[in-house]
Amino acid sequence: MIAEGFAPDFSPAVRDQVRALQSHPAIQAGNASKDLRQLLWSSIDNDDSRDLDQIEVAERVDGGVLVKVGIADVDHSVPKGSPIDQHAAEQTTSVYTGVRTFPMLPEELSTDLTSLNENADRFAVVIEFLVKPDGAVASPNIYRALVRNHAQLTYSRVGAWLDGDGAIPDKAAANPQLKAQLELQNEAAKALRKFRNEHGAIAFDRPEAEPVMKNGQVTGLTIHARNSASDLIEDFMVAANEVMAQTLQNAGVSSIRRVVKTPERWPRIVELAARYGEKLPDLPDSGALSRFLQNRKTNDAVHYADVALAVVKLMGSGEYVLSRAGESSEGHFGLAVHDYTHSTAPNRRFSDLVTQRLILAAQAKAPAPYSDDQLAAIADNCTSKEDLARKVERKMEKRVAAVALAPRVGETFNAVVTGVTPKGVFVRVPDPIVEGRLMRGEQGLDVGDQLRVKLLSTDVQRGFIDFGRA
Repeated sequence: MIAEGFAPDFSPAVRDQVRALQSHPAIQAGNASKDLRQLLWSSIDNDDSRDLDQIEVAERVDGGVLVKVGIADVDHSVPKGSPIDQHAAEQTTSVYTGVRTFPMLPEELSTDLTSLNENADRFAVVIEFLVKPDGAVASPNIYRALVRNHAQLTYSRVGAWLDGDGAIPDKAAANPQLKAQLELQNEAAKALRKFRNEHGAIAFDRPEAEPVMKNGQVTGLTIHARNSASDLIEDFMVAANEVMAQTLQNAGVSSIRRVVKTPERWPRIVELAARYGEKLPDLPDSGALSRFLQNRKTNDAVHYADVALAVVKLMGSGEYVLSRAGESSEGHFGLAVHDYTHSTAPNRRFSDLVTQRLILAAQAKAPAPYSDDQLAAIADNCTSKEDLARKVERKMEKRVAAVALAPRVGETFNAVVTGVTPKGVFVRVPDPIVEGRLMRGEQGLDVGDQLRVKLLSTDVQRGFIDFGRA
């Protein structure tokens, strides 16, 4: 963490502010425009999540399903310019290393005072929108409210149930209203996803490896796959972020946008598709790319993850940019949306906290809390720190994988090329899902090429996993 420019420890000033907040929680002095604690709010997150940024509730109304997404009101407890805010502004993100989380905010806040914990009264910024039967979003509204999470649920349990692969979660089984609520949310989410897919959104259904821990030691790797519950939350968050971006645009205020630019390596993506007998247009087209990926998933599920990974690498990563008031900005190619920001995770992303402050100031008709120059600098820092966080996380992923693979030196694997850089050629194997460097036979390869590799060696301290062409 330190080597990549992060400050993993909190300063004495931050600790003093934490103690003050614990003595006088902001919930006691706050004021919300609405009291929505009686609604059947619930959260769905990872099994071990403790920083709950959002909760959801839905209602069937004339014209569709009215969805409310409650976002943790971090600004209420963390004033702009305070020691905690300064630390968050420098770090910009929580960093997840698989074996330990380095939070952007002190855990006393991110997992308690500003977390939408079960059976706790909290302030939230509510992003409300109507999901029409065709999946289009209408009637946006954003306001502050007092809320209460009535059920903390998990992707694994809810997803298995919605997909027909597991029993109904205990909390939903004991509460028929909660069961109906989750089914209604899933209905709305599917409509949202269908609408986005029809308009060219790209779905990357790629399994990820996670460490299996026992007594603080890595004992292996397990596969984390998407399911209907994770799709549900993603669909709601995409819609909420789009509503937030459009609301800020309509209010005539500058903001930070989240964009994925049109891929510069589109010709290579076209070449990759041609290997599978499919023709993509000469100019970048997210809809055509989405259809190609869906065809690969349907026709060759075994190798789909390799193709999807190659496309992800060729598309490039997202970035934060300043969107000046009254000016149009580049959209999000992968989501096929023009207006998009990050606003749904203020406990773990500073950009989201900034966006929260911008919308609250706009609604109060107060001066903007940040100048355009400040927003541009924040956007640059958030992009830079996100890249550095990925470096930390990748290094730790490799260390974890090196531990898990150490007994398998000498074995051969199927692999796909994931990177061609001045430092070397990198490949990814599917079982277990790990990435390493190709130390021999790398000539003439490019992203997306498939080959057989042999595991030559692992170095846990440096996180090295070395393959040779088999």
